[in-house]
Amino acid sequence: MAYKLGSSRDAAAQLLSALNKEDEAFLVEFADLASVSVRFTGNTADIRGALKNAQASGMTALLDAIDTGLGEMKEAKNSRKAIVVVSDGGDNRSHYTAAQIESLVRQADVQIYAMGVFEPVFSSALTPEEISGPRLLSEIATQTGGRAFAAAVPGDMPSVATRIAVELRNQYVLGYYPKNKARDGKYRNVEVRVSQPPGLGSPLKVHWRLGYYASAQ
Repeated sequence: MAYKLGSSRDAAAQLLSALNKEDEAFLVEFADLASVSVRFTGNTADIRGALKNAQASGMTALLDAIDTGLGEMKEAKNSRKAIVVVSDGGDNRSHYTAAQIESLVRQADVQIYAMGVFEPVFSSALTPEEISGPRLLSEIATQTGGRAFAAAVPGDMPSVATRIAVELRNQYVLGYYPKNKARDGKYRNVEVRVSQPPGLGSPLKVHWRLGYYASAQ
């Protein structure tokens, strides 16, 4: 991530500039370990300062960082919650497995978006973790109704951040009553379908949380 840090900071700045005054944010940094650098705050200058001092070193505990973010999110005051992950996706240090994290994000009421900074061409020098990074980030984000965006070059990252900010500001909230009344705590899949309005040239695309756990009480 060393040569991608500058663009990563710019992308984070784009997201922070899109916040409303009622919004709050926190920062998790990860290398060999994941830790909360800045706890929930409405003062984005604190986060910008921490990002300015960030250094690239060590390995990549990406999955542990997502777990750390989910834990910090329990302190959120606002009902709408989202985590934006900036990484090349090449996890090679986490204690958690991908399956464990996917289970955790299915239980959490948090959307996850990912900005993947991937190498533009396949190289024999890439590790297996770096090769599988795009798929890993996409699978985790899709579970929550979020999305994973790939930046072919670091300079694309600020524009990707803008797209994420726009999506977070333009969403519908849908609710329904399930026919299955059993309080069994089981995972239930959700499917959303939309009808194409007449005269609309571009096909509609929808993204949604793929399921939820029923109440056990």
